[in-house]
Amino acid sequence: MTKADVIAQIAEKTGIDKADVSHSVEAFFNIVKSSMASGENIYIRGFGSFVNKKRKRKIARNISRNTAIIIEEHYIPSFKPAKIFVNKIKNSEKVKQLAEK
Repeated sequence: MTKADVIAQIAEKTGIDKADVSHSVEAFFNIVKSSMASGENIYIRGFGSFVNKKRKRKIARNISRNTAIIIEEHYIPSFKPAKIFVNKIKNSEKVKQLAEK
């Protein structure tokens, strides 16, 4: 499913114009990106959490040149689904049917 599919379904279910839904979805994504870039985590009850995870400093190897590269400590965005969300997927008959194929 693409972002356009999500926008179309929201517009269909709510009766709101696709352009307005598109602006709302884009605004949501921009807020998530800017908030996480400023160091804030976002918690959406019943859906999940967008959090910044800290990756420790480590030494990697460039095999072709046989040299060591230091990768400094950095943060990466991560999504952790809520338990309700995870349980809904686990108990979904459609997902179980797709897994069997």
